Amino acid sequence: MINIPFQTINWSAIQKEEYPGETGTAIWQTLQLGGLRIRIVEYSEGYLADHWCEKGHIVHCLEGEFVSERLSGEKDVLKAGDSFVVSDNLSSHRSQSINGVKLLIIDGDFLKHFE
Repeated sequence: MINIPFQTINWSAIQKEEYPGETGTAIWQTLQLGGLRIRIVEYSEGYLADHWCEKGHIVHCLEGEFVSERLSGEKDVLKAGDSFVVSDNLSSHRSQSINGVKLLIIDGDFLKHFE
């Protein structure tokens, strides 16, 4: 763990990186603070993740909507104002967006799964 002094985040000054999905693209803006990662992520129309993720996240939907699908077949539709949280290695999940979405995603060491 690290101490993080008070700071504001000017997202317009943070570089955008593009990641292709199985279909569509994801655009990430990432701020890394030690073991804490904070991102604004935008999925294009028709986006489907190209992998099943087992990392823990706190995900908050800022604009639009998306489907969080789990390997077990369960699906949740999250709309603007909705969130989900999961620890590392407790879910295999992936995202899909029909019309595009903008998310705030926070993850890091604090979400490690402990037995």
